[in-house]
Amino acid sequence: MTTMVTRREMIQNLGGGIGALGLASLLATPSSAAPTGTHFAPRARRVIHLFMNGGPFGPDLLDPKPALHRFAGQRPAEVDLRTERQTAGLMPSPFRFRPCGQSGVQVSELLPRLATCIDDICVLRSVHTDNPNHGPALFLMNNGSVTPTRPSLGAWLSYGLGTENAELPGFVVLCPGRPVRFSELWTSGFLPSEHQGTYINHSDLDPQRMIPFLRNPSLSVAAQRRELDLLRTLNEEHRAERGPDPALEARIQTMETAYRMQSAASDAFDIRREPARTREMYGSGHFANACLLARRLAERGVRFTQIYYGNGQPWDTHNNHNEQVRGLARDIDQPIAALLTDLKQRGLLDDTLVIWGGEFGRTPTSESGNGRDHNHWGFTMWLAGAGVRGGMAYGSSDDFGFRAATDKVHIHDLHATILHLLGFDHERLTYRHAGRDYRLTDVHGEVVRPILT
Repeated sequence: MTTMVTRREMIQNLGGGIGALGLASLLATPSSAAPTGTHFAPRARRVIHLFMNGGPFGPDLLDPKPALHRFAGQRPAEVDLRTERQTAGLMPSPFRFRPCGQSGVQVSELLPRLATCIDDICVLRSVHTDNPNHGPALFLMNNGSVTPTRPSLGAWLSYGLGTENAELPGFVVLCPGRPVRFSELWTSGFLPSEHQGTYINHSDLDPQRMIPFLRNPSLSVAAQRRELDLLRTLNEEHRAERGPDPALEARIQTMETAYRMQSAASDAFDIRREPARTREMYGSGHFANACLLARRLAERGVRFTQIYYGNGQPWDTHNNHNEQVRGLARDIDQPIAALLTDLKQRGLLDDTLVIWGGEFGRTPTSESGNGRDHNHWGFTMWLAGAGVRGGMAYGSSDDFGFRAATDKVHIHDLHATILHLLGFDHERLTYRHAGRDYRLTDVHGEVVRPILT
């Protein structure tokens, strides 16, 4: 017996299988989704942002500070800076550094594999931000403001660039859990909702479990195709009777896109399809899997992929700092080196910008005996890939790694530089809201030109 369904039921059935990748934003009209276009020729076509949520300590990894040993336990005037919590004397980093690559940039023993890629990396040793608390610092790093009301960097890029692949989201967020402030970090804010990040918990490697409702369990793919064809016929009859309707055209195209996304997502998010040799190169664990996923998404046209290292704030080492950092560094070293190497071998690093860092750094002074507090005064990040001058360290922090000292890079400067590499004048990428033009960098920011090729 044939079961009759209404037009509304058909739409609901079709929508039930597009999963987390579908989003309500797929139903946006073309006018709201249209990219602004770049202002000049871009160096980068896409971004991979490796976010060490919690805040790493630069002098453990990429900013050696021998003075910490000479003044261990003391509190010179230079470290008399206000932090979130009270700290004691200087606590040296126990990890050795050596010059690496042809450039001779100093890299910690904690990152032996990343050291082999240092000639492709520009280390920023003088980054600073405005707030020592996780929430506001996360917002500033992601949204350009200490409040959660502004669009995120990925949303701005989606708004400006659009998508290269209509079958996948332009902005994907990977995390095996929930970072602090969760979806506020990848919000579209007042931009059209299709520009928000699509969050994927990649704890499970099976795309069917990784992405809820990826497929409609009540309909086969063939049945969905038949219903979609019937719906298209009904919509076309409606159009013939009533005349052209841009909104209706958008709905028809949206249903086709949602249908295609099911197979595209099943392929893109399934790292089990990678050769064993490639998976071994990246290593095991959630972060390694995310780095491999990021490469797969990059080669499939996803504009902005952001990886949060882990649930909560794993780099927030208020106690047992040295031991925690050993484990954290061990976990990121092989996957990041593999990602950079893999991108380079595939010719993708030339037009992919890779960003590494947290929302702030950590204090050179001790907290609770063997921990380190938050430090927004000066910290380390790095960039690699499209248009970035590799094999250099830019700027410097003071002798103890507490405060940015020379060639300071504020977060607004970092954002201006990222937008520049993607082909945008940060002062001209704007959106009209509530009677004024907004931009990612607000009224601040200068492009850091010495680090560009």
